[in-house]
Amino acid sequence: MTVETHAFQAEVGKLLDIVAHSLYSQKEIFLRELISNASDACDKLRYRALTEPALVEDDPELKVTLRLDKKAKTITVSDNGVGMDKDDLTGILGTIARSGTQAFVEGLSGDAAKDKDKDKDKEDVAVSLIGQFGVGFYSAFMVADRVEVVTRKAGTNQAWKWTSDGRGEFAIEPAERAARGTDVITHLKKDAKEYLETERIEHIVRTYSDHIGIPVALAPVKKEDDERVLNTASALWTRAKKDITEDQYKEFYHHAAHAFDDPWMTIHNQVEGVLSYTNLLFIPSMRPYDLFHPDRAASVKLYVKKVYITDNCEGLLPSYLRFVKGVVDSEDLPLNISREMMQHNPVVAKISSGLTKRVFGELKKSAEKKPDDYARFWETFGPVLKEGIYEDHANRDRILELARFKSSARSGWISVKDYVNAMKPGQDTIYYITGDTAEAALASPQLEGFRAKEVEVLLMTDPVDEFWLPQVGVYEEKAFKSATRGGADLAKIDGAAADEKADADETKEKTEAPDDDRTDLLVAALKLALGDKVKDVRRSERLTDSAVCLVADEGDLDMNLERLLKQHKQLDGQDLSPRILEINAGHALIGKLAVLAQEKAKPGEDISDPLLTDAAFMLLDQARILEGEPVLNAQAFARRLSQLMVEGL
Repeated sequence: MTVETHAFQAEVGKLLDIVAHSLYSQKEIFLRELISNASDACDKLRYRALTEPALVEDDPELKVTLRLDKKAKTITVSDNGVGMDKDDLTGILGTIARSGTQAFVEGLSGDAAKDKDKDKDKEDVAVSLIGQFGVGFYSAFMVADRVEVVTRKAGTNQAWKWTSDGRGEFAIEPAERAARGTDVITHLKKDAKEYLETERIEHIVRTYSDHIGIPVALAPVKKEDDERVLNTASALWTRAKKDITEDQYKEFYHHAAHAFDDPWMTIHNQVEGVLSYTNLLFIPSMRPYDLFHPDRAASVKLYVKKVYITDNCEGLLPSYLRFVKGVVDSEDLPLNISREMMQHNPVVAKISSGLTKRVFGELKKSAEKKPDDYARFWETFGPVLKEGIYEDHANRDRILELARFKSSARSGWISVKDYVNAMKPGQDTIYYITGDTAEAALASPQLEGFRAKEVEVLLMTDPVDEFWLPQVGVYEEKAFKSATRGGADLAKIDGAAADEKADADETKEKTEAPDDDRTDLLVAALKLALGDKVKDVRRSERLTDSAVCLVADEGDLDMNLERLLKQHKQLDGQDLSPRILEINAGHALIGKLAVLAQEKAKPGEDISDPLLTDAAFMLLDQARILEGEPVLNAQAFARRLSQLMVEGL
């Protein structure tokens, strides 16, 4: 059997370049990552041994061993865990299996030393990328110019050797290893000799890996020395909270989540009673890059009586809490539970309910006591948590209480309760508007009347908003209503000061009769010209500055939702529904067109005029542009625009 040489997957090659040039300030974390991987390998073997006890009969005591060789300038991290075969080496160390990596790597230049001078966030992104995709092994290349992996999978007789200098290729060949497990041998660079000093290694292990639940031992450097265990070797979640420091919690989070950011919140508690379990959960401070990817799995590891079972127990937390990381250790589940059994196990369901309520409770405390800190959480994970309003009817009210929104009248984030408490006299509706961004929503002409009345509107900018709002319907007997729907009744809401309102009413009385007649003629002319291109043409109560806008009728889909469904090919082959065109009778352009309609009107005949027809389509196209939609016909639009500019009004 000969040596086989393979090229790294493209993403790995780019990632290795980032590792080599970006993480110089945190080189020591390579040892943490290698120890963490070794610990995971031991956990996986312990789980397999539940059904295949022969796998550990010859060596039942699982541990990680560090060996320093100053002469060879190597540090070796060895474990007697599950090991790997040839396919594992190719699949695990040659590719990044998690979806979405390519897009994020492409967002980095690979020269973070230069990026750091331009933008500090670049280095943070590079650092976090390593952990997000479970590829901490590659951090070894920060200190090594060559890495060898000698491994033998439990239950097999053939060992394999993987070798690479991290420059684009790796080689795999048969090898010899007396027993199961893996040796990761890092050949240190000249500037990494500090990692051959026992004191340095002891400090790194106690700082970063003390929480590892199996022994991490330092092999004797001299013959007269004894092997020493460097860590506490007890699972962190089993210790009393008073005995755990904040730094220990952080390092356990880094280990459990394979992440480099620090946790935003730590939730550690033990439940005893009908069910007994311990949870140590973390909410990250940084959004995982694949958070919205459909293949993203849960991130909470399940243990049973301190025995690792799985790291993606889907039923342990609802999908909208998929950003939560950590471990849950149950005393009630059987050790031989399968993944299929877990999905329908009533104990898992009860644990899930308890964990979910615990997370909600801690979030509520943060929202009440530290609103600014909570706002940072909401900006990061709010769009995901809001999925629960749509998916989880039982917890809908709890999540809605935690939800925060931008508004048209205030800066920062507000709750629905804040909105209701600030509603104006005569207002019985919670108004909202949806859009791709808060800026786009604020620029919508549909908000003009609300601003004039000083009526606050919630800005809904996440796609999930389109789905939960119709389901919720009301909050404290106040109905949710889109500001883009026809018939937004603003007249009954108290708005401007009484004297200003009186002046406006007096002005309206003086001009109402003749203006109404002309505007009615214009409405009729626009309806005739546009035909089925619009559902109706109406005067607007909401417009103050713009000449026109489009609104949805009461029974129609919200306009932004319809566009969203169209973009995601849910309405393939269907045109957007005709909308209602609202005109602002007080606008100068509409006033001139109304005069033109009056001049063209003939008793007993429809108002039909080429100039009015062109103007009607120009108004419709203008309204579509304001909504971010294309004009009906680009060539016709250009022709009409040129004609109107020549003729004037």
